[in-house]
Amino acid sequence: MRFIFLLMTMVLVGSCSSTKKTSGLSQNKVVAHRGAWKAKNLPENSIAALKEAIRMQYAGSEFDVRMTANDSLIITHDPDYANLNIEETSYEDLIRFPLKNGEILPTLRQYIVAGMQNNTTTRLVCEIKPSTNKERGVLIAEKVYKLIDELKAQHMVIYISFSYDILKRLEALNPEVHTQYLDGSKSPEVLKRDSIDGADYYFSVFKKHPEWVISAKKNKIALNAWTVNEEDDMEWFLKNDFDFITTNEPELLLKISSQPRK
Repeated sequence: MRFIFLLMTMVLVGSCSSTKKTSGLSQNKVVAHRGAWKAKNLPENSIAALKEAIRMQYAGSEFDVRMTANDSLIITHDPDYANLNIEETSYEDLIRFPLKNGEILPTLRQYIVAGMQNNTTTRLVCEIKPSTNKERGVLIAEKVYKLIDELKAQHMVIYISFSYDILKRLEALNPEVHTQYLDGSKSPEVLKRDSIDGADYYFSVFKKHPEWVISAKKNKIALNAWTVNEEDDMEWFLKNDFDFITTNEPELLLKISSQPRK
C-alpha cells in the first residue's frame, strides 16, 4: 500500500508540474495570430476570429491586450484605435467605432469568457502590450492576471510580452503561470535564470541563432516563433520541433504539419 501511495503521489506531482507547460490541450503546433481571421475575412483580434480558431482546434489563439484611460482592459493591437490614442481615451468613446463585422471592441473579460466556451483544445495566448510608462505596464499585467484568475482561466492562458518587467511580475504573482518573451534579445539560459518559460521570437532570430534552439530544449524552455507565414519557413520550424508556431496562415500550417516530415 505504501508503494502504491508513493506512486500515486509521483503521478499527481508530475501532472501539476506539467500545467506550467500548458499540456493536455490540442497537440498541434498552430497558434493563430490575432485569431483565425484571414480565411474568412474576419476582424483581427475579434471574438469571431477567436471562435474560428477554437472551431478549428488550433493549439492556440493569440490576442493583444491594452488598457484605456479609464482602466478598461481591451483587445486590440495598435496603440491607436479609430485614430484615438487608447491610453488617453475612455472605453465608452472607443466603442463608438465597431469592428468591421459589427462587433463592439471586446473587453478582456468578454474575450476570455468567449474563449472558455466549448473550448477543450485551444490555449488563449495573451500578449500584454507594454505601456508608455513602465509602472503602468506592470499595473496592466497585475489587472490582467487578476481578471483571468477571477474567471478561473489560468490553466488555458499563455502570457507573452515584449516587456520583461511584465513577465517577471506575472511570475512573481504566480510561478505556475506560463510566460514567453517576445523581444528576441535574451538567450534561453537567461530566460531559465529568470524563470521565464518560453522564447517566442521573430522567426529570423532563431535562424540567426540556431544554437538557441538546442539550448532551449536542453533548458526546457518552450519554443515559439512569430509570424511564420511562408511554407518553407513553416517546414524549418516543424523540422526543428518547435512547441508552437504563430502564423497568419493557420490553415496552411495545420495542413503542412499533418503531413509526414521529409
